This record gives sequence, C-alpha cells and structure tokens, in this order.
Amino acid sequence: MKKLLLIQKRGKSLCGRTLPFIFFYLFVATSVRAQILRGKITDNKNEAVVGASVIVKGAQKGTVTNAEGNFSIQVEKDDKLIISSVGFKKQEINVSGRNTLNIVLLEDIESLEEVIVTGLFDKRSRMESSVAISVLNSKQLAAVIPVSAVDLLKNIPGVYVNSSLGEIRNTVYSRGVSVGSNDGASGYYYVSMQEDGLPITNATFGNYGPDFFLRADATLGKLEAVRGGTASILGNNAPGGIFNYVSKTGGTVFQAEVRAKYGLEGNGKNPFYRTDFNFGGPLNNDKSITYNVGGFWRQSDGARNPGYPMNNGGQIKANIVKKFKGGSVKLYAKYLNDKNAWFEFLPTTGFSHPTLPAGVEQTNSVLIPAIKASFKVNDTNETVNYDSRDKINSKDISFGLNFDKDLGNGFVIDNKMKYSDKSSVWNTTGVVYPTALDNIIFYAILGQIAQFGTYKFNDLATGKNLATVMQLPNMINGQFAGFNFPVLNSSLPGESIQKNSLYFNPLFYTSNKMGEFIDQLTITKRLNKMSFTAGAFYAVSNLTRRNGSAGLAMTTMLTPHPELTSITYDDFAGNTYKLTAPNGAMGSGSSSAINLYDISQKQIALFLGHNWTISDRLDLDWGIRYEGIGIDGTNQIATSSNDGTGGVDKNPLTTYDNATAKVTSVYKYNKSLSTFSMSAGLNYKLADNYAVYGRYSQGNKAPDMGIYIGVDNDASAKFLDPQSQKVQQFELGFKAKTNNLSLFITPFYSILDNVPIQQIGQETDDISSQYEAPILYNKYETKGVELEANYNLTSALSIRGVATLQSSKAVRFQAWLLGANGKADDKIESYSGNETDNNANLIVRISPTYSRGKVYASIDWSYMGKRAANVPNAFYLPAFDQTNLNLGYNLTSKVQLQGNINNVFNQIGVMSWSAPGGFPQALDRQGFTKAQLEANPNAVYSTISIPPRAFFLSINYKF
Repeated sequence: MKKLLLIQKRGKSLCGRTLPFIFFYLFVATSVRAQILRGKITDNKNEAVVGASVIVKGAQKGTVTNAEGNFSIQVEKDDKLIISSVGFKKQEINVSGRNTLNIVLLEDIESLEEVIVTGLFDKRSRMESSVAISVLNSKQLAAVIPVSAVDLLKNIPGVYVNSSLGEIRNTVYSRGVSVGSNDGASGYYYVSMQEDGLPITNATFGNYGPDFFLRADATLGKLEAVRGGTASILGNNAPGGIFNYVSKTGGTVFQAEVRAKYGLEGNGKNPFYRTDFNFGGPLNNDKSITYNVGGFWRQSDGARNPGYPMNNGGQIKANIVKKFKGGSVKLYAKYLNDKNAWFEFLPTTGFSHPTLPAGVEQTNSVLIPAIKASFKVNDTNETVNYDSRDKINSKDISFGLNFDKDLGNGFVIDNKMKYSDKSSVWNTTGVVYPTALDNIIFYAILGQIAQFGTYKFNDLATGKNLATVMQLPNMINGQFAGFNFPVLNSSLPGESIQKNSLYFNPLFYTSNKMGEFIDQLTITKRLNKMSFTAGAFYAVSNLTRRNGSAGLAMTTMLTPHPELTSITYDDFAGNTYKLTAPNGAMGSGSSSAINLYDISQKQIALFLGHNWTISDRLDLDWGIRYEGIGIDGTNQIATSSNDGTGGVDKNPLTTYDNATAKVTSVYKYNKSLSTFSMSAGLNYKLADNYAVYGRYSQGNKAPDMGIYIGVDNDASAKFLDPQSQKVQQFELGFKAKTNNLSLFITPFYSILDNVPIQQIGQETDDISSQYEAPILYNKYETKGVELEANYNLTSALSIRGVATLQSSKAVRFQAWLLGANGKADDKIESYSGNETDNNANLIVRISPTYSRGKVYASIDWSYMGKRAANVPNAFYLPAFDQTNLNLGYNLTSKVQLQGNINNVFNQIGVMSWSAPGGFPQALDRQGFTKAQLEANPNAVYSTISIPPRAFFLSINYKF
C-alpha cells in the first residue's frame, strides 16, 4: 500500500514536472511542421491577379490576393494549394516545404465552368446548359478598339453586325432572323440589348434604339450573348437573342484604373481623344458593402470628318452592393450625355466591284456643314433653335435596384427594377442623295412646281455662280404637256457622280422623350434534382415625340466636305425670289409642321421554366411565356402652307420664311396584342469535358412602336392591324473542353414568318402625294452552323475563332413594282426562292493572341462573304476581309502601353447600299431589279463601307 502511494506520489510529481515539457515539445513540433507561406500571383502579362482565391486542399482555410497580387497563409510542408480566379485556369500546387511562391495563372477564355446568368432559368455552367451562349470577359474587351458597343458582338458566332454607320444606328441580328434592314432603321428589331439583366430600353421604333444609350467603357465586366433558344422565353419580345452587358462591381480590395487614349481616324487624318476610368472597393470593415464608379469622356472627328466632331460626350456609372447571408442588394445609377452623328452613303460605281468615282475618297463626308436655323413649332410661339453640330444628343438618367435572397427551403427570389428618363434630340440630316436640277423631282422638293422662270445656284460662301436652270412649260400644239428644264450653264462639281446635281439635305428635327419603368421578378424553387422558376416582366414606356423639319438645304458634291448653296428664282415678271435664307436653309425662321405624338406602351409577361437533372449526365429544361403588349396613343399631324402675308419679315420675295403650319388631323388608337412562346432543350454529358444538346423554340415578335408612329393619314389609321411575327428555331450543340481546347459546334435551322413589307408610291410628281401600297407578308428560312473555338498552342500563344456558315432564302417573298406615278400600274412581283439579303454564306473571325512577360499582341482577322444586296437578287455585295492589330507592353506592374491599328490594310468592305437614281428612288432597295441593272449597268448608286484605317495609342494606369 505504501509502495503504491509512493508510486502515485512520484507519478504526480513526475507529471507536474513533465507536462510543461510535453506541451513545449508539441508546440515546437507543430511550429516546425506549420509555416507562413507568402506568395504573389500574376497573369502571363506579369500583371497582378487581384482577388484570386488561395485554399489549402482538404482544409477549411484560405485567403485572397491583395491589390498587388500578394498573399500569405499558414500551411504545412506537405499541403497542396488550390489557386483559382474567374477567367483563369485553376491550378493545384504542392507546398513542398517552400516559404515563398510566385504563381502565374493562365487565362481560361472559354471556361465552361463559369456560371452564366443570361438566358437560363437557373444559374448554371455552359457545360450543363442547352443554350447557345458565348461570353467575352473584360480582358478580351479591353484589348480591342470597337467602332461601337455592339461592334463587340462580331466576336460572337451566328451574329451579324453592321456598325458601318458609326457609334449609333447599328444593326444586330442572328441566324438570319432579320427584317432585311441594312442600316439604322429597325436594327434591333428581334433582339434584346441589356445592361445588367434588364433592357436598355423596352421601346424601339425606326431610328430610335438601344445603342443611343449603350456605351462600352472601363465599367464593362463581361458580355453574355444568347442566340435564339431561351430568348423566346426570357427575352422581352425578342426571340432573336439576348445580349447582356454586365457591369463591374467592387471587390474586397480597392482597385482603380485610368485609360487615356489618343487616335487618328480616317486613315490617320482625324483626331480621337478618350479617357476611361473605373475604381471600386469595400466601404466597410467587414467588406460586405462594396462600390464601383466609372465612365468615359470622348471626342472624335470620325473616320469621315464633316468639319465638326462626329462624337463628343460621355457617361458615368456607379453601383453599391450590400452582401448578406444568402443574398445581396445592388443600387446603381447611370448618367449619359452624348452627341453622335452617323456616316451617310457615298456615291459608288460598279456593281460587281464597287468603286468610288473620281474625286471621292473613303474619308469624305456628305453631311451638311455647321448650320444653324430657327423655327416655330406649328402655329405656336415656341421657337426651336437647330444646330447641326449638336447632331443626335442622347441623354439617359437611370436608377436601378437589384435584390436577390435565398429564402430557405429551396426558395430563391430575384427582382430587378429600373427607372430611366431618356431623350434623343435630332439636329442633323439624312438620306443625303444627289438630286438633279433638270428633273421635276427637284422642284417638287422645293415646292416650286409650275413656278416658271430662271433658277440660279450660287456658292453660299463666295457667291460664285455654279449653275443656272430654267423651268418652262412644255407646249405641244398650244397644249400644256409637262415641263422642260434647260440648263443654261453649269460648273457644278460632282459631274462624275450625277450630272447637274446637288445633294439633298433635309434638316431633320426630332425630339424623343421616353420615361420608362421596367421590373422583372423571378422566384425559383430548388429541389433535389430539379428547379422551377416562375417570373413576371412588367414595363411601361411613355413617349413624347416631336417630329418635323427645321428646313431644307442643298449642298454641292464637293469633297472632302459639301458646301452650302444659295438659290434664287427670277420669274418672268422680273421679280427675284430668295428661296434660301442667309444661312443657306429653306424654311429657316418660318413656322414648321411638327407632328406631335403621345404614346404609352405597356408590356406584361408571365413565364415559367423547369430544370430537371434526370441523371448525372442528362439535363432537361423547358419554358413557356405569355406576353401581352398594349399601345394607347394620339398622333397630331401638322401640315404647312404659304401664309400669304410674306412670312416673318412680311416680304413675299423671301420665300424661305413664308410658311405657316398647324395641326390639321388627329388620330387616336388603342391596340393590344398577346403572344405565347415556348422552348425546350436536352443536355447530355458524354463525359466530364464533353456534352451535346438539342433545343426547339417557338417565339413571337410583336410590332414595335414604329407601326403606330406611322399612322399619319386616313388610310394608315384605317388599316392599322398589328400582327406578330413567328420565329421557330431548331438547334443542336456539341461542347468540348480539354486542357488546351474549348470547342462549340452548333447547327441551327430558323424560320421567320409573317414579315411585312411596306412600300411607298407617289400619285403625281409632287412628293406630297405619296401613298402606302398594301402590306405584303413574307417568310424566310436559314440553315447553318455556328463554330466557336479557343486553342492554346503554348502557354504564351492561343487562337480564338468564330465562324458562321449558313444558307438563307425567302420561302415566300412578294414586293410591289410601283411603276409610273399612280396606283394603276402597280403590280406584285414574286421573288420566292431567292436568297435573302445581308445573310452572307460565311462569316469568320480569327484572333491569335501572344502574351509572354511584359509583351502581348493579337490580330483580329475577319471575313464577310458575299451576300445578296436585296431579295430580288439584283446583284451581290462582294466579299471582303479586315485585319486589326493590337500590341501591348507592361512598363511596370501598374502601367501599360497599348497600340491598335484597325483595318490595317485599309480595305473597302461594303456593308450598306442604296439604289441608283438619287432621291427618292434611292430609298427603294427591294424595288431595284436585275432588269433595271441590266438596262443601266453603269448607274451611280450609293454605299457605306467599313471605316478606313485608324491608329490608336493608349496608356493604362492601375493602382
């Protein structure tokens, strides 16, 4: 017993002395095994990767890189680290007892695992989805100098983009789903252009669209593009596609960037200045509240300088995000104030090989020089001051709130809402076509038919006489038999374009003011292997529009800029009338006929989507959408006449101010239209990195506001009958992802039905006698395949390519041949079976990129195959290619120099055209036939080409 007690006593004493040594040993042993690892993560351009995730594999600990790309973390010598960041390939690295690491992440441009938010009922990766979707990240976007925001979509397969007009009034469509427009009108008819998941504007009509209010700048984080498919369900009246420009939000560390850019457009002739900025970061200690602010300012004389800046203005955008458990709230705002003109058509000869006439260059402009005019609105005392240098002044003040929350039990709610106050005020010209002085159309435009006498055309600036023409009655056997227009003398420039002609320049004045509220709510219920998404979309758009003219100007066909012309008229009684004011405009100072429109569009849609993971490899999704659109409006149509008192100055010999105008007719309408759409797809994973899918979609497109704005006479009001167009699409898809290759192959078949064609005829030579021919409805079909691939040849060299191979034809196409004045000889001509216009059989873009150390470079080579100029297939617009070069050098980790050359070889590529004959014949593209071409193969017509060569130099500073 004593021995036992002794042992216990000794043991107790031993423990008392030994335990501290044991703990000390364990501490030392642990310290030896654990260590602080410090490292830096950069990309292959040696730029810091901010916010990269560093996680110890199999452990619940990790960190993120700071603004310099640095991190520190406690590890053990045998640990493995998993390094990841959005847009880069994930890496797994062995610590192997090291204390420091320098890690280079490789870009993963075509990540199939990146979560997609556009065009899907529930968030998922590209490998899991049965949707044709492409993603462009911020690095890809920053490397190029696009003509416009939608110019970026040229990097998307299946999408046709015409940005040849400039920054605004572009055309975008996919898979042949097009109204056949090849310039600004109806350019976005079938697609939804979005910012952060909501439409930029929900109301469109001719010459008013989303790109008036869309600019790509340093705040753009990525671009997600959906072609067809689920756009029928999740797009707002847009079965052709959804293109979502996703803005950057602030991160957990402060980041900032400033870009200064200088360029020479127009083959090195015209200056370009631009500054972009973006900065953001956390607002509170726990970094649950972040902010981001950015924008741009730009002034550009343009590729074809009219004598004043083509584009000047900018925008600022900001957002604040609060993240909380299971959700987030984002507040955002945008202010845009930008002024833009667009390029008009240049005269062209040769239909097989378009060539500019002698004395005309691709850098020439036909827009009017700086001109000011004032006029009164109808018979009111309101005066409007027109200034062509203001061009189209677009403003957008928008505020939005996005909210998402996991409610528990598998329920997730997401609501996006936005209010915007938009305006687009036009002070510009358009339809600038030659008009012959020895043709009755010219005098009809001037309102001078049967005003017999001598007309003198002088250079406004110098007073030099350019031409003298008489208007005389043609008498046969003492009976009036029409008009004669003998040219007494002419030294007018542009004889190689059109003999004895001036450019027709209507001074367009339009004020569009749009107040819009848009809201989209979705509720998702997630189960074990499926989810259900129910949603509602609501939008109300209130338009107040004034549309008319500030007058009319005639300009010489001089290059590089036209010059204003003054016009006088001497009657046979010896009186001299001044048709143009001292500023060169007819109608200046008078009362102008301004049409007034008040239109309200309300749209509500209900949709339901279902995702079902049938097995580990097979996913099914389907959805339906009901959409209702109502239009309630009043159009007040004004007409003009001679006031008989001599006008503003009471002098009847100054005819430019003798007009008076008032509202003479009012049309009211209240129309509604509803549609039902559906889409379903299956996605099957052949293996972890390979998948196939199939989808069928049936969508509808209800008419936009344009059909209602067109109500301006008794006939158009009587026959106003809005009908939806139908779009069907079948598509298959193959997706592959290996270490070095991402590949997407998507065959498709689309059918566009019930497409209206509206043509305008004239009862007499007087253009005020125009009438609308009855609407004809047509049907198109397009078969093709989209290809998208990215291949990493080495760690420094990769190639990205997109291509569209397609064949499009008019299954049913009828158009009016209007013949001579009057309806008597109008007849319907069928062109069924012909190729559709502006659908090239092949569109390709290949972009090799090299990046190593401080140097990076890329080439964008694109090819547009030949395409039918119109559905009558009168001729084909020839194929062309374009090469852009991008070079960059990192002076330091924070300072980067970049040089860009667009259209390196100064190629001419025709994107748009107008028919021969000058105004108004030039406007009827579909009415121009093979027979007319064969009768006059040397006729001068008009085209717009891709912009000529341009040079840019940028410096980027990140801090």
